[in-house]
Amino acid sequence: MIPLLTADEMRAAERQAIEAWGIPSLVLQEHAALGALALIPRGEPVQVLAGPGNNGGDALALARLARLEGRDVAVWCPVPQPEWRGDAAHQARLWVGLGGGIGTSAAPADLMRTWRGWVVDGLFGLGTTRPLEGAAAAWVQALNASGLPVLALDLPSGLDPSCAEVPGVAVRATRTACFGAMKVCHGLMPAREACGEITVVPIPLDRSPEAAMHLLERPALTPRAWNAHKGSFGHVVIRAGSLGMSGAAVLASLGALRVGAGLVTVLTDPDVRAEIAAQVPEAMVRPWQGKVPPEADVLLVGPGGVAQVPDWEGPLVLDASALKEGEGKRWMDRPGTAITPHPGEFARLFGLPRPLLMDERLAQARQVSAGRPGVLLLKGAQSVLAGGACDELWINPTGHPGMATGGSGDLLAGMVAGFRAQGLPMREAVAAAAWFHGAAGDRLPGPGLVPRDLADQLPRLLRD
Repeated sequence: MIPLLTADEMRAAERQAIEAWGIPSLVLQEHAALGALALIPRGEPVQVLAGPGNNGGDALALARLARLEGRDVAVWCPVPQPEWRGDAAHQARLWVGLGGGIGTSAAPADLMRTWRGWVVDGLFGLGTTRPLEGAAAAWVQALNASGLPVLALDLPSGLDPSCAEVPGVAVRATRTACFGAMKVCHGLMPAREACGEITVVPIPLDRSPEAAMHLLERPALTPRAWNAHKGSFGHVVIRAGSLGMSGAAVLASLGALRVGAGLVTVLTDPDVRAEIAAQVPEAMVRPWQGKVPPEADVLLVGPGGVAQVPDWEGPLVLDASALKEGEGKRWMDRPGTAITPHPGEFARLFGLPRPLLMDERLAQARQVSAGRPGVLLLKGAQSVLAGGACDELWINPTGHPGMATGGSGDLLAGMVAGFRAQGLPMREAVAAAAWFHGAAGDRLPGPGLVPRDLADQLPRLLRD
């Protein structure tokens, strides 16, 4: 998985390298500047925007190194006579000592019409927590309107490194040289969109930074034994389907089967047993008689209008109608349980405002999952996985808006149950289902797909 650091987590990693390992902060800055300079095509002139803090220090170091390479370089600051701070003051002295000047302008748009080559954005970095104002905002707006290619140092100015949202005007970078490790803004939309092409530039840290948030990568699944049989891969039981909503039971069973569950039994309302059986001959379809069969390895409840959760002590996946108002804490306190709400269901489950922004989704997922054994998958663009007695948030990056269609969640719930039946711990089963579900959609870009299209992609995706 890919760690996504907050500003505080990145500062802690740098502080550890400086104070405990003994590497000077200027050495970190030189490594960052060298790595960033390598991302600008050779021979291109460079216009460097430098702010007064450490990000400006990175920019001034890059300007000096580019000048020493023989490039045409100019340095600019939105305000005259900036008060350089910390290492930036040292870098400014080096730049001026090399014969460099630092210009400014009250009309940045007019100035930028005379520029050629690349612009380096080193105005603001890790310390950004509020929207840009005044001269800084005017320079960023002019830069975005200029059409010039932009390399952002660590992150585009105007982004908060610890947030997914864009708080105001922000640089729209062509490329971003991300120093040391990706930050939250590099991994999550909509901030991610402002970063352009992201390259992680290594800097000398003595250990991998610790992060409370990670982006999912393709899960590593255990290869099957040569002599495996259907009993080796678990038995999924699905309590789903009612009159007018039999398709949800079909899709949930397909989800479990397509990720490799050995056996699937659908327990459905008697009125729809025959129509479900006709559509999924690979599953055993039986009328619900009030009891979960003892051979079940995992139980999925909810798709297709089934609200009542049977008595069952084993692994449990709840979706759709089984996610009843006010019952979120109950299920998050139950070990071996996964709930898969969309934002509206989530709000009803926990009595919270419906989360609309990504940062709200992250905060609320943390709030309801802290210290609890149940696993939450808050569905939507960039689904959020939390809980399972783990403090980390895992974010799923796969999928696209064309997957926003009825039945997609039923297929996903079946996939969760299918992976859990095969022996994955519940949190890992949810992660695998979310990632492969979205990855199946990524093979079919654009609108018009239906959940069966996703199911058909899964066997090939699992083999690749």
